[in-house]
Amino acid sequence: MRILVALGGNALLRRGEPMTADNQRRNVRIAAEALAPLGREHQLIISHGNGPQVGLLALQGAAYSEVSPYPLDVLGAQTEGMIGYMIEQELGNILPFEQPFATILSMVEVDPNDPAFEHPTKPIGPVYTREEADRLAAAKGWIMAPDGDKFRRVVASPRPQRIFQIRPVKWLLEKGCIVICAGGGGIPTMYRPGRKLQGVEAVVDKDLASSLLARELEADLFLMATDAEAVYLDWGKPSQRAIRRASPAALRDCPFPAGSMGPKIQAAIEFAEATGKVAAIGALHDLVAISEGKAGTTVTMEAEGLELY
Repeated sequence: MRILVALGGNALLRRGEPMTADNQRRNVRIAAEALAPLGREHQLIISHGNGPQVGLLALQGAAYSEVSPYPLDVLGAQTEGMIGYMIEQELGNILPFEQPFATILSMVEVDPNDPAFEHPTKPIGPVYTREEADRLAAAKGWIMAPDGDKFRRVVASPRPQRIFQIRPVKWLLEKGCIVICAGGGGIPTMYRPGRKLQGVEAVVDKDLASSLLARELEADLFLMATDAEAVYLDWGKPSQRAIRRASPAALRDCPFPAGSMGPKIQAAIEFAEATGKVAAIGALHDLVAISEGKAGTTVTMEAEGLELY
């Protein structure tokens, strides 16, 4: 079976945790333990978030005043290499020695007229107090938005239109390679007049890009690993309930936050409707059980409305 697993950025650097290389390495090792059983039995493609990492690089770049800060597309490319390297190494330390890996820098085309450029929603970087957020917004011109009782920087998140590296990824999969690609939603690019491709100051949503990737690679199963056990109705309220299975139509009628679960739901809906196959959302440590339909939330055309745990 061909499985695409999208790792959330907070699975690699946990919320509120110091953004050190050691912490990231430890979290990647935990992710590798969860991924290894799937890698032994199936064709595996791994995508990942990069919100904390690209935000950290942006902060580091802004602190060095001798040159202008690097744009977000360049920082996205840097995080693809950094995170891919760690995943390859930690997963390679678990799987058989002869298992090949490849990390592919993946460019994604976006529409220059996407309304997301006028309404930034994608959180990146660490969380701040209100006072810190106000100071950074004034000093750097960043847009800050609430994140629980804290604040985070938000940037434009245009929809992915095309992933350029699909053919080489397919070639690698046919040779038995585990491929890490479309990291952080891919490197955002757009065409300017004259068909000149250039980078974009944005961050593409990892789950929407992963859904597109899963469809174009004809994946049999699309899994989104997050820090929640399942998708919940009324999350954070006394009335919260976990969804076991759902049809795309039923999920479309439920409200989910645009900055967190909303894109995952949309990604699952688009994959299930386009392919007739299963998308699922759940906790990283439950990956195998989720792949077997025993944990998490399964999105499938075969479900009748919402089925709760």
